[in-house]
Amino acid sequence: MSTSTLNLAAIQQTCNNDKDASLTKSESLVRHAVAEGAQLVVLQELHATSYFCQSEDTEIFELAEPIPGPTSERLSNLAKELGIVLVGSIFERRMNGVYHNTAVVFEKDGSIAGLYRKMHIPDDPGFYEKFYFTPGDAEFNDGRSGFTPIQTSVGKLGVLVCWDQWYPEAARLMALAGAEILIYPTAIGWDTNDSPEEQARQLDAWITVQRGHAVANNLPVVAPNRVGLESDPSGHSQGIRFWGNSFICGPQGEFLARADDSNEGVIKASLDRSRTESVRRIWPYLRDRRIDAYQDLLKRVRD
Repeated sequence: MSTSTLNLAAIQQTCNNDKDASLTKSESLVRHAVAEGAQLVVLQELHATSYFCQSEDTEIFELAEPIPGPTSERLSNLAKELGIVLVGSIFERRMNGVYHNTAVVFEKDGSIAGLYRKMHIPDDPGFYEKFYFTPGDAEFNDGRSGFTPIQTSVGKLGVLVCWDQWYPEAARLMALAGAEILIYPTAIGWDTNDSPEEQARQLDAWITVQRGHAVANNLPVVAPNRVGLESDPSGHSQGIRFWGNSFICGPQGEFLARADDSNEGVIKASLDRSRTESVRRIWPYLRDRRIDAYQDLLKRVRD
């Protein structure tokens, strides 16, 4: 990449079951980001609807769309109109019975630069994603790894999704394939029954692990998260309060921008696109990796 700066933005918003209303809000915030100079804009995970994984309901599959499809076309037109690279999120219907949680990257001309299907799928109280999502393929049909950066006019984007952010392997594989930015569209929040102390620990862990990926790979990280209380449609819980705190950090984990825990909005930063190279010259983690000694990482447990 050139040594010029890259102006990027992350969107933090509330969502609801009205797909048109949620997408209209996304579009408005993207326009605001571009008005302030953003060249790359990243939306949060599943921003077109409420977070429907709080319960298991077969009717929800009606929300899924093919790619290309109505939502991807809408985001494509927005990227083309504004002349930006845009990262959106879609509940993808790949075929009958196979659905994915998919991040789609749109180029400045509106074309699809690439997509990433979420690889790690959680199944926890309030986050019943295994019911809805098939994991992304470990290898694409053309032989590429599922952890392959997406080439765009603003660089190679290492796009991952939410639960992937807890796995150092995913970040490292993207870095080894030449990713220049790690991007984590996210939907994560608190169980309203958790104590304030537990909520603080969870939030701190979420921020720390992603800053750790930035440090360990000398790469900037962009992590947009949704915000607001969303009720549990099953009534089994009081819902999830999504904790926001979207952030952008540099290749040493330094905060460049950060949102709060309750407000919608845009966070933005200017990245020095030569900084990863300069940091890697003084912190050469990739040079010193002992790749001859890591074979056991391919085992589930070393017992």
